[in-house]
Amino acid sequence: MSKSLRLRALCLVLCAALTACAPAGPTAEPTGPETRVRDNLMNTVVTLSLYDHASDGLFAALFDRIAAIEDGMSVHRAGSGISRLNAGAGADSVPLPSEVRALLREALDIAALSKGAFDPTVGALTALWAIGTPEARVPAQSELDAALPLVDCAALTVDEAAGSARLSRPGMRVDLGGIAKGYAGDETLRLAREAGVEHAIFNLGGNIVVMGGNPDGTPWRIGVRTPLPGGEGYMGVLELSDGAVVTSGSYERYLEQDGARYHHILDPKTGYPADSGLLSVTVVYGNSARADGLSTACFVLGLEEGLALLTDIPGAEGVFVAADSRVFTTPGLSGLFRLTDPAYTLVTP
Repeated sequence: MSKSLRLRALCLVLCAALTACAPAGPTAEPTGPETRVRDNLMNTVVTLSLYDHASDGLFAALFDRIAAIEDGMSVHRAGSGISRLNAGAGADSVPLPSEVRALLREALDIAALSKGAFDPTVGALTALWAIGTPEARVPAQSELDAALPLVDCAALTVDEAAGSARLSRPGMRVDLGGIAKGYAGDETLRLAREAGVEHAIFNLGGNIVVMGGNPDGTPWRIGVRTPLPGGEGYMGVLELSDGAVVTSGSYERYLEQDGARYHHILDPKTGYPADSGLLSVTVVYGNSARADGLSTACFVLGLEEGLALLTDIPGAEGVFVAADSRVFTTPGLSGLFRLTDPAYTLVTP
């Protein structure tokens, strides 16, 4: 298992350790969890835990749905809608399935909200750095200079009437890696609810979606990971009954070259890994796809602008861990987030 997957697997263990199992009871009552794990799905470890209505068929359907989203939206799948869109950059519009178009529109909305801190057209840059792959390297400045003009969400149009999308310039590339996993979490939740599930935890490599609270009537307790490469354990605990908890951090995937470490969250304006003074941002929101994009945007924006962004979005909350080990939360998390690691200092909002 790669280092990146080992780090994500730790998050799965934390989540399991912090959420108590329901007491035994009649089959009509919650008796879980029943848990299934799938490795190397959406380039991560996916753990699905159902506390009621669990069955092999339902687990299979949930994993199949996640795999279908990866097949349709990954830049690493030659036949995916996103790969076809990128291949047609600068030419005619490309017909796309409705869910791909919908996620492109969501990505563009987040780009607008964040003033470009999150940008789905960052693909020309992510392809150069290739962090998280065997081809990872530090690009030459000349390469970055050539790629930066290709990062422009205004040059991505989605035409619902025609059922298509278009990148207006040759060489442009969409990369939905900052939002697709969140969407997969939303879809997993939707299918589980349609099957009658009332209590569940879905962990897609640190993108956590919970529903119904713990069957004993208490909220789920979700560990927020210590945001240091190689760090063990968690530095705080969030309480949440329903919603998504998504973390973006510099510790997740990175490249080490010539004694320097380069993380995978790129600033669309500079082409380099974001240098915002933050170690991680955890966003709590009712929609996992939006939480995914917002966590990336807030990390790029930095503490002050990131807090302001979440404050302007009803229902969005966040935990910001600064490089000096101070921890900041949005006001809505008062009483719902508890610091557990004395190495960090919680700054009262």
